[in-house]
Amino acid sequence: MRSAILAGAMLALAACGSEPEEASLEETPARQAIEADAVRLSGEGLAVGGEAFFFNAGRNEVETALAKVLGEPSRSDTNTECGAGPIDFTDFDGGLTLHFQEAGLVGWNWHLPYEGDAPTAENVALAGGEILGASRASVEGREGFALVEGSTLGEEFVLASGVGGFIEDGEVAMLHAGTQCFLR
Repeated sequence: MRSAILAGAMLALAACGSEPEEASLEETPARQAIEADAVRLSGEGLAVGGEAFFFNAGRNEVETALAKVLGEPSRSDTNTECGAGPIDFTDFDGGLTLHFQEAGLVGWNWHLPYEGDAPTAENVALAGGEILGASRASVEGREGFALVEGSTLGEEFVLASGVGGFIEDGEVAMLHAGTQCFLR
């Protein structure tokens, strides 16, 4: 029951800030089919199909759900040099990385492919439809958009939803939420 309520809340968030033609989340058979194979990222966690996972959700449950949609993880490791303490991370092809501490989900980031990476996953998007590679103008139109003044990491921004990101060459190169391991 909780998953159904959380999924509904995530879908409601998806309507916020969308273009008018995208704002409708009517339950049509086509929409249900798309959502069943989709990953939606938010400032509070992520949803896989109809199942939502807030930060602190169990690692095994989150990874299992994502593997059904994105395939098995391409890599897992631990970064012991993070300011927040050691972070375990799991990479999925298509640019999605999950961060875990004490076996609980604490963050995610989704980035454009680096050299040699698989192409960006087409079934992953930020709640509301934003995807990697979106134009700067598109992300500037989202609620609460603000540049992070004095960032040492490049052109960094935050949104009212608790999601942050980076713009490179006029497009969204990375989105993230929760605990990160950026060296500032």
